Amino acid sequence: MSAAQIPFPDRETVADKLSALEGDGDAFLKLIFENPAQDDNLLEGLLFYLNRQSEARFLNSLKLGRCGEWLGYNAPSRLQIRLSEVARSSQHPAFAAFRDGLTRSGGLERAYPKSSV
Repeated sequence: MSAAQIPFPDRETVADKLSALEGDGDAFLKLIFENPAQDDNLLEGLLFYLNRQSEARFLNSLKLGRCGEWLGYNAPSRLQIRLSEVARSSQHPAFAAFRDGLTRSGGLERAYPKSSV
């Protein structure tokens, strides 16, 4: 079995780390940010996390907003557009809360500043 067939980290692991962004969770995610080959795994985990939150009995919009802000501040520039695409992929309030936090962080504007022309 080849290592390319087993994605590490899997989407459940990334979703668990996103739900606990304190301590080793944020260090783990920052480590994933350093490797562009892990971008797809990160985004699949984020989508899984948001879908899981949208099905939850209680919507914790503050936590989702903080997650969006944290990703906006800490994710590298190469991920900012893809994070925005994930945030806009659903009309559900869980995605809206995440999108609000991502917008508040200003990560997309820092990654791609407006032209002076």
